[in-house]
Amino acid sequence: MYCGDYIQGTIFPAPNFNPVIDAQMLGGALQGIGCEKDMVIDILTQRCNAQRLMIAEAYREMYGRDLIMDLKENLSHHFKDIMVGLMYPPASYDAHELWHAMKGADMEENCLIDILASRSNGEIFQMKEAYLMQYNNDLQQDIYSETTGHFRDTLMNLAQGTREEGYADPAMAVQDAMVLWEACQQKTGEHKNMIQMILCNKSYQQLWMVFQEFQNISGQDIVDAINECYDGFFQELLIAIVLCVRDKPSYFAYRLYNAIHEYGFHNKTVIRILIARSEIDLMNIRRRYKERYGKSLFHDIKHFASGHYETALLAICAGDAEDY
Repeated sequence: MYCGDYIQGTIFPAPNFNPVIDAQMLGGALQGIGCEKDMVIDILTQRCNAQRLMIAEAYREMYGRDLIMDLKENLSHHFKDIMVGLMYPPASYDAHELWHAMKGADMEENCLIDILASRSNGEIFQMKEAYLMQYNNDLQQDIYSETTGHFRDTLMNLAQGTREEGYADPAMAVQDAMVLWEACQQKTGEHKNMIQMILCNKSYQQLWMVFQEFQNISGQDIVDAINECYDGFFQELLIAIVLCVRDKPSYFAYRLYNAIHEYGFHNKTVIRILIARSEIDLMNIRRRYKERYGKSLFHDIKHFASGHYETALLAICAGDAEDY
Protein backbone atom coordinates (compact mmCIF):
# COMPACT_ATOMS: atom_id res chain seq x y z
CA MET A 1 0.00 0.00 0.00
CA TYR A 2 2.93 2.29 0.69
CA CYS A 3 4.40 1.99 -2.80
CA GLY A 4 7.51 0.22 -1.57
CA ASP A 5 8.41 2.91 0.95
CA TYR A 6 10.37 1.85 3.99
CA ILE A 7 8.18 2.98 6.90
CA GLN A 8 10.19 5.06 9.29
CA GLY A 9 9.77 7.46 12.16
CA THR A 10 12.05 10.36 13.09
CA ILE A 11 12.77 9.36 16.70
CA PHE A 12 14.79 6.26 17.57
CA PRO A 13 16.15 4.77 20.80
CA ALA A 14 19.19 6.77 21.93
CA PRO A 15 22.43 4.77 22.02
CA ASN A 16 24.38 4.66 25.33
CA PHE A 17 21.17 5.54 27.13
CA ASN A 18 21.37 6.16 30.88
CA PRO A 19 18.03 7.08 32.49
CA VAL A 20 19.66 8.06 35.80
CA ILE A 21 21.92 10.65 34.17
CA ASP A 22 19.00 11.98 32.09
CA ALA A 23 16.81 12.23 35.21
CA GLN A 24 19.58 14.08 37.01
CA MET A 25 20.02 16.53 34.12
CA LEU A 26 16.25 17.10 33.91
CA GLY A 27 16.06 17.67 37.66
CA GLY A 28 18.74 20.32 37.38
CA ALA A 29 17.06 21.89 34.36
CA LEU A 30 13.57 22.00 35.91
CA GLN A 31 14.33 22.70 39.53
CA GLY A 32 17.16 25.20 39.16
CA ILE A 33 16.73 28.96 39.04
CA GLY A 34 15.18 29.68 35.65
CA CYS A 35 14.17 26.59 33.72
CA GLU A 36 16.76 25.37 31.20
CA LYS A 37 14.32 24.66 28.41
CA ASP A 38 16.91 23.76 25.79
CA MET A 39 18.18 20.96 28.01
CA VAL A 40 14.63 19.63 28.43
CA ILE A 41 14.14 19.64 24.64
CA ASP A 42 17.52 17.99 23.98
CA ILE A 43 16.82 15.14 26.34
CA LEU A 44 13.14 14.42 25.72
CA THR A 45 13.10 14.74 21.91
CA GLN A 46 16.25 12.63 21.49
CA ARG A 47 14.92 9.62 23.41
CA CYS A 48 12.25 7.18 22.27
CA ASN A 49 9.02 6.79 24.23
CA ALA A 50 10.12 3.67 26.12
CA GLN A 51 13.28 5.49 27.22
CA ARG A 52 11.31 8.53 28.38
CA LEU A 53 9.20 6.26 30.59
CA MET A 54 12.39 4.90 32.16
CA ILE A 55 13.62 8.46 32.73
CA ALA A 56 10.33 9.31 34.49
CA GLU A 57 10.81 6.28 36.74
CA ALA A 58 14.41 7.25 37.58
CA TYR A 59 13.25 10.84 38.17
CA ARG A 60 10.60 9.70 40.66
CA GLU A 61 13.12 7.54 42.54
CA MET A 62 15.68 10.32 42.61
CA TYR A 63 13.48 13.29 43.56
CA GLY A 64 10.26 11.70 44.82
CA ARG A 65 8.49 13.85 42.24
CA ASP A 66 6.41 13.22 39.14
CA LEU A 67 8.22 14.36 35.99
CA ILE A 68 4.98 15.14 34.15
CA MET A 69 3.81 17.35 37.04
CA ASP A 70 7.16 19.16 37.08
CA LEU A 71 6.99 19.73 33.33
CA LYS A 72 3.46 21.11 33.71
CA GLU A 73 4.54 23.44 36.52
CA ASN A 74 7.67 24.78 34.82
CA LEU A 75 6.59 25.07 31.19
CA SER A 76 3.71 26.90 29.58
CA HIS A 77 1.39 27.05 26.58
CA HIS A 78 2.02 24.84 23.54
CA PHE A 79 5.59 24.16 24.57
CA LYS A 80 4.25 22.53 27.73
CA ASP A 81 1.69 20.52 25.71
CA ILE A 82 4.36 19.07 23.46
CA MET A 83 6.81 18.15 26.23
CA VAL A 84 4.09 16.59 28.38
CA GLY A 85 2.65 14.79 25.33
CA LEU A 86 6.01 13.12 24.69
CA MET A 87 5.84 11.53 28.16
CA TYR A 88 2.70 9.46 27.52
CA PRO A 89 2.90 5.92 26.11
CA PRO A 90 1.22 5.92 22.64
CA ALA A 91 -2.08 4.34 23.77
CA SER A 92 -2.32 6.72 26.76
CA TYR A 93 -1.60 9.68 24.51
CA ASP A 94 -4.41 8.67 22.13
CA ALA A 95 -6.75 8.23 25.12
CA HIS A 96 -5.70 11.62 26.52
CA GLU A 97 -6.34 13.35 23.18
CA LEU A 98 -9.74 11.69 22.70
CA TRP A 99 -10.85 12.58 26.23
CA HIS A 100 -9.90 16.23 25.81
CA ALA A 101 -11.46 16.34 22.33
CA MET A 102 -14.80 15.22 23.77
CA LYS A 103 -14.73 16.76 27.26
CA GLY A 104 -12.90 20.03 26.57
CA ALA A 105 -14.52 23.43 26.09
CA ASP A 106 -15.08 22.77 22.37
CA MET A 107 -15.88 19.42 20.85
CA GLU A 108 -12.99 18.57 18.49
CA GLU A 109 -14.42 16.25 15.89
CA ASN A 110 -11.25 16.35 13.78
CA CYS A 111 -9.25 14.80 16.60
CA LEU A 112 -11.71 11.88 16.80
CA ILE A 113 -11.49 11.47 13.03
CA ASP A 114 -7.67 11.57 12.93
CA ILE A 115 -7.25 8.97 15.64
CA LEU A 116 -10.09 6.53 15.01
CA ALA A 117 -9.79 6.49 11.21
CA SER A 118 -6.08 5.67 11.29
CA ARG A 119 -5.41 3.23 14.14
CA SER A 120 -5.09 -0.54 13.80
CA ASN A 121 -7.21 -3.02 15.76
CA GLY A 122 -4.36 -3.52 18.24
CA GLU A 123 -3.88 0.20 18.72
CA ILE A 124 -7.61 0.70 19.29
CA PHE A 125 -7.73 -2.13 21.82
CA GLN A 126 -4.84 -0.62 23.82
CA MET A 127 -6.30 2.87 23.55
CA LYS A 128 -9.63 1.69 25.01
CA GLU A 129 -7.82 0.03 27.92
CA ALA A 130 -5.79 3.19 28.57
CA TYR A 131 -8.95 5.31 28.38
CA LEU A 132 -10.70 3.17 30.96
CA MET A 133 -7.68 3.26 33.29
CA GLN A 134 -7.04 7.00 32.95
CA TYR A 135 -10.61 8.32 33.01
CA ASN A 136 -12.60 5.46 34.50
CA ASN A 137 -14.93 5.76 31.51
CA ASP A 138 -15.74 3.55 28.58
CA LEU A 139 -14.49 5.15 25.33
CA GLN A 140 -17.42 3.86 23.27
CA GLN A 141 -19.97 5.12 25.81
CA ASP A 142 -18.35 8.57 25.74
CA ILE A 143 -18.39 8.62 21.93
CA TYR A 144 -22.05 7.61 22.06
CA SER A 145 -23.00 10.40 24.46
CA GLU A 146 -20.84 13.14 22.87
CA THR A 147 -21.61 12.66 19.15
CA THR A 148 -24.71 12.12 17.00
CA GLY A 149 -26.12 10.57 13.85
CA HIS A 150 -24.21 8.59 11.25
CA PHE A 151 -20.99 10.26 12.35
CA ARG A 152 -21.51 8.66 15.74
CA ASP A 153 -22.40 5.25 14.24
CA THR A 154 -19.20 5.25 12.19
CA LEU A 155 -17.00 6.28 15.13
CA MET A 156 -18.63 3.61 17.29
CA ASN A 157 -17.94 1.02 14.62
CA LEU A 158 -14.28 2.06 14.29
CA ALA A 159 -13.90 2.06 18.09
CA GLN A 160 -14.81 -1.64 18.18
CA GLY A 161 -11.46 -2.36 16.55
CA THR A 162 -12.82 -5.38 14.69
CA ARG A 163 -11.66 -4.65 11.14
CA GLU A 164 -10.91 -7.82 9.15
CA GLU A 165 -7.19 -8.27 8.58
CA GLY A 166 -5.23 -9.45 5.58
CA TYR A 167 -8.11 -10.97 3.64
CA ALA A 168 -9.04 -10.04 0.06
CA ASP A 169 -11.78 -11.55 -2.12
CA PRO A 170 -12.11 -10.15 -5.69
CA ALA A 171 -15.74 -11.30 -6.15
CA MET A 172 -16.74 -9.71 -2.84
CA ALA A 173 -14.92 -6.51 -3.85
CA VAL A 174 -17.21 -6.14 -6.88
CA GLN A 175 -20.27 -6.63 -4.69
CA ASP A 176 -19.05 -4.11 -2.10
CA ALA A 177 -18.25 -1.59 -4.82
CA MET A 178 -21.82 -1.94 -6.15
CA VAL A 179 -23.19 -1.32 -2.66
CA LEU A 180 -21.00 1.78 -2.27
CA TRP A 181 -22.07 3.07 -5.66
CA GLU A 182 -25.73 2.55 -4.78
CA ALA A 183 -25.17 4.24 -1.39
CA CYS A 184 -23.81 7.29 -3.19
CA GLN A 185 -26.92 7.41 -5.40
CA GLN A 186 -29.60 6.77 -2.80
CA LYS A 187 -28.28 8.46 0.34
CA THR A 188 -30.92 7.01 2.67
CA GLY A 189 -30.12 6.27 6.31
CA GLU A 190 -29.87 2.59 5.43
CA HIS A 191 -27.38 3.33 2.65
CA LYS A 192 -25.29 5.50 4.95
CA ASN A 193 -25.19 2.55 7.29
CA MET A 194 -24.08 0.22 4.50
CA ILE A 195 -21.26 2.51 3.39
CA GLN A 196 -19.85 2.86 6.89
CA MET A 197 -20.12 -0.90 7.55
CA ILE A 198 -17.96 -1.61 4.51
CA LEU A 199 -15.41 1.12 5.26
CA CYS A 200 -15.10 0.21 8.95
CA ASN A 201 -15.08 -3.58 8.77
CA LYS A 202 -13.34 -4.72 5.58
CA SER A 203 -9.58 -5.23 5.56
CA TYR A 204 -7.30 -2.62 3.98
CA GLN A 205 -6.37 -5.13 1.25
CA GLN A 206 -10.04 -5.74 0.51
CA LEU A 207 -10.90 -2.02 0.45
CA TRP A 208 -7.99 -1.36 -1.91
CA MET A 209 -9.71 -3.71 -4.39
CA VAL A 210 -13.17 -2.28 -3.63
CA PHE A 211 -11.98 1.24 -4.53
CA GLN A 212 -10.55 -0.02 -7.84
CA GLU A 213 -13.86 -1.72 -8.65
CA PHE A 214 -15.78 1.40 -7.64
CA GLN A 215 -13.75 3.39 -10.16
CA ASN A 216 -14.50 0.76 -12.84
CA ILE A 217 -18.24 0.74 -12.12
CA SER A 218 -18.83 4.47 -11.65
CA GLY A 219 -15.99 6.06 -13.62
CA GLN A 220 -15.39 8.15 -10.52
CA ASP A 221 -12.91 8.11 -7.66
CA ILE A 222 -14.50 7.08 -4.36
CA VAL A 223 -13.29 10.28 -2.63
CA ASP A 224 -14.98 12.49 -5.23
CA ALA A 225 -18.16 10.43 -4.96
CA ILE A 226 -18.28 10.73 -1.15
CA ASN A 227 -17.60 14.45 -1.42
CA GLU A 228 -20.55 14.87 -3.77
CA CYS A 229 -22.97 12.66 -1.86
CA TYR A 230 -22.40 13.47 1.78
CA ASP A 231 -21.49 16.41 3.98
CA GLY A 232 -20.41 17.37 7.47
CA PHE A 233 -18.25 15.30 9.80
CA PHE A 234 -19.75 12.05 8.48
CA GLN A 235 -18.30 12.88 5.06
CA GLU A 236 -14.95 13.92 6.53
CA LEU A 237 -14.69 10.69 8.50
CA LEU A 238 -15.50 8.49 5.49
CA ILE A 239 -12.86 10.30 3.42
CA ALA A 240 -10.30 9.99 6.22
CA ILE A 241 -10.84 6.21 6.25
CA VAL A 242 -10.39 6.01 2.46
CA LEU A 243 -7.22 8.13 2.57
CA CYS A 244 -5.77 6.03 5.41
CA VAL A 245 -6.45 2.82 3.47
CA ARG A 246 -4.63 4.27 0.48
CA ASP A 247 -1.63 5.75 2.24
CA LYS A 248 -1.44 6.84 5.88
CA PRO A 249 1.62 9.10 5.49
CA SER A 250 -0.21 11.00 2.71
CA TYR A 251 -3.27 11.35 4.93
CA PHE A 252 -1.25 12.83 7.79
CA ALA A 253 0.71 15.10 5.43
CA TYR A 254 -2.64 16.43 4.19
CA ARG A 255 -3.92 16.91 7.76
CA LEU A 256 -0.74 18.73 8.79
CA TYR A 257 -0.90 20.99 5.75
CA ASN A 258 -4.51 21.88 6.54
CA ALA A 259 -3.74 22.44 10.21
CA ILE A 260 -0.85 24.76 9.32
CA HIS A 261 -2.34 26.64 6.38
CA GLU A 262 -6.14 26.43 6.51
CA TYR A 263 -6.59 26.84 10.24
CA GLY A 264 -3.81 29.36 10.90
CA PHE A 265 -1.51 26.82 12.57
CA HIS A 266 -3.87 24.66 14.58
CA ASN A 267 -1.39 23.82 17.35
CA LYS A 268 -3.23 20.85 18.86
CA THR A 269 -3.40 19.03 15.53
CA VAL A 270 0.24 19.69 14.65
CA ILE A 271 1.44 18.57 18.11
CA ARG A 272 -0.78 15.48 18.13
CA ILE A 273 0.29 14.22 14.71
CA LEU A 274 4.01 14.88 15.24
CA ILE A 275 4.04 13.10 18.60
CA ALA A 276 1.77 10.20 17.61
CA ARG A 277 3.63 9.43 14.36
CA SER A 278 7.18 10.26 15.55
CA GLU A 279 8.18 6.60 15.98
CA ILE A 280 5.93 5.19 13.25
CA ASP A 281 6.01 7.03 9.92
CA LEU A 282 6.86 10.71 10.44
CA MET A 283 9.82 10.45 8.04
CA ASN A 284 7.39 9.23 5.33
CA ILE A 285 4.91 11.97 6.23
CA ARG A 286 7.69 14.55 5.78
CA ARG A 287 8.51 13.08 2.35
CA ARG A 288 4.86 13.10 1.25
CA TYR A 289 4.46 16.67 2.51
CA LYS A 290 7.38 17.92 0.42
CA GLU A 291 6.32 15.97 -2.69
CA ARG A 292 2.77 17.22 -2.47
CA TYR A 293 3.11 20.81 -1.30
CA GLY A 294 6.53 21.83 -2.60
CA LYS A 295 7.73 23.18 0.74
CA SER A 296 9.02 20.99 3.53
CA LEU A 297 7.17 20.45 6.80
CA PHE A 298 10.33 21.72 8.48
CA HIS A 299 10.11 24.97 6.50
CA ASP A 300 6.42 25.51 7.28
CA ILE A 301 6.84 24.88 11.02
CA LYS A 302 9.81 27.26 11.08
CA HIS A 303 7.71 29.87 9.35
CA PHE A 304 4.71 29.66 11.69
CA ALA A 305 6.04 28.66 15.13
CA SER A 306 8.61 30.39 17.32
CA GLY A 307 10.75 30.11 20.44
CA HIS A 308 11.23 26.88 22.38
CA TYR A 309 7.95 25.60 20.95
CA GLU A 310 9.41 25.84 17.43
CA THR A 311 12.67 24.21 18.58
CA ALA A 312 10.76 21.27 20.08
CA LEU A 313 8.55 20.76 17.00
CA LEU A 314 11.57 20.87 14.70
CA ALA A 315 13.49 18.44 16.91
CA ILE A 316 10.63 15.91 16.62
CA CYS A 317 10.34 16.60 12.91
CA ALA A 318 14.12 15.95 12.76
CA GLY A 319 14.68 18.04 9.66
CA ASP A 320 17.70 17.65 7.43
CA ALA A 321 19.85 20.55 6.28
CA GLU A 322 18.23 20.61 2.83
CA ASP A 323 14.84 21.15 4.46
CA TYR A 324 15.53 24.66 5.73
